[in-house]
Amino acid sequence: MEPYRIKAVEPLPMTTRAERETALRRVHYNLFALRADEVTIDLLTDSGTGALSAAQWAAGMAGDESYAGSRSFYRFQEVVRELTSYPHILPVHQGRAAERILFAALLGPGSITLSNTHFDTTRANVELSGGQAVDLPCREAQDLDSDEPFKGDIDLQRLKEALSGPDASRVAVVIMTLTNNGGGGQPVSMDNLARTAALCREHAVPLFLDAARFAENAWLVTQHEPAYLGADPREVAEAAFRLADGCLMSAKKDGIVHIGGFLGLRDPALAERCRLLLVATEGFPTYGGLAGRDLDMIAHGLTEVTDPHYLRARAEAARHLARLSRDAGISILEPPGLHAIYLNAGRLLPHIAPHRFPGHALACQLYLEGGIRSVELGSLYLGEEDEDGNPVTTAPFELLRLALPRRTYTLSHLNHVGEILARTAKNKDRIPGYRLVRQSPVLRHFHSELQPLPL
Repeated sequence: MEPYRIKAVEPLPMTTRAERETALRRVHYNLFALRADEVTIDLLTDSGTGALSAAQWAAGMAGDESYAGSRSFYRFQEVVRELTSYPHILPVHQGRAAERILFAALLGPGSITLSNTHFDTTRANVELSGGQAVDLPCREAQDLDSDEPFKGDIDLQRLKEALSGPDASRVAVVIMTLTNNGGGGQPVSMDNLARTAALCREHAVPLFLDAARFAENAWLVTQHEPAYLGADPREVAEAAFRLADGCLMSAKKDGIVHIGGFLGLRDPALAERCRLLLVATEGFPTYGGLAGRDLDMIAHGLTEVTDPHYLRARAEAARHLARLSRDAGISILEPPGLHAIYLNAGRLLPHIAPHRFPGHALACQLYLEGGIRSVELGSLYLGEEDEDGNPVTTAPFELLRLALPRRTYTLSHLNHVGEILARTAKNKDRIPGYRLVRQSPVLRHFHSELQPLPL
């Protein structure tokens, strides 16, 4: 059972199918453009969508809103330093601000960043800084059906080759994403992280963690990595941070808050460059674009998130949704992680070609059938077409992510999702593909307009 009880409730929007059809047409079949009151179960993201605890709300009431030197900042700094071991802590309004500041300080035209997998905003910020984002996922990640526990690992052989090859001088930073969201929410093993850190030290390249889901990664390590079985997730998380030179974090995930993040650094010179950028773009270094109450709520959330009871319940919710998906006849990326279930839309909808976006087609159908909002991670997200709509590149897999907001939905809500999955899978041959009618050059899945194709 969930290790908490509900103190406040919010009514769910209940819509008819006709209303949902009208809404989809109005937003040109882009689920990001839907109004929240048109969505019954919102599984679009786990970022900033969780429920705060009573203790977090209470901490927010003690927030100090001083422009400089607030008590809230020093409470926040103490908690983050204890967790990460980094002496320089810069608060920001969310993770992509940390990305922008770090990359502006580290990268230039022609720079290369290496990662197990860059997520969408990370890649965009690398490219906007003039750099090139290169993904090096491990070979195990290519098999969606295997039960390999650490598909989020980086490919160490390819990393070694990149750090010692002809473009080695262009490599500015290695980023390890915990868990690997772009790779299906799969965890990174401590062994892989330690070996990565050793290679980075050998080649004098800084290693940074994208630590948005550090606690969930630590939990999966304690469940599957022999050297850490049964360990305290907090101790595993602290050990992971110690292996790196710094981190960037969206606290909207494992900080369990609605806004906020931070940049943690060891190098004082790099920290000073980042601090100057912070002041110019986010705010004074003791608030970084956040209210004092936000800093206090993040500090408390970072202590709650490594509670084994909380993490165990979150893992069970993910396993439950995974079982419902399989029972509906929909394959998922195995094994399920904690923050999301990734449906194999390409396998479910073989009649839809990758450049007709089977993941997006499934997302639209789940909304039509049951008011469920989700997000495609396939060729709409990663692909590219020419002016005539013909594929230039497609994604390696056509996935649909059902993200799980923290402490927000009960198992009965997930049962509703399971019922809609089963109904949708039963009529899968009637689901149309989609074509793009408008797109933007960066992060097109946020802004694109589409139209369904005739069956």
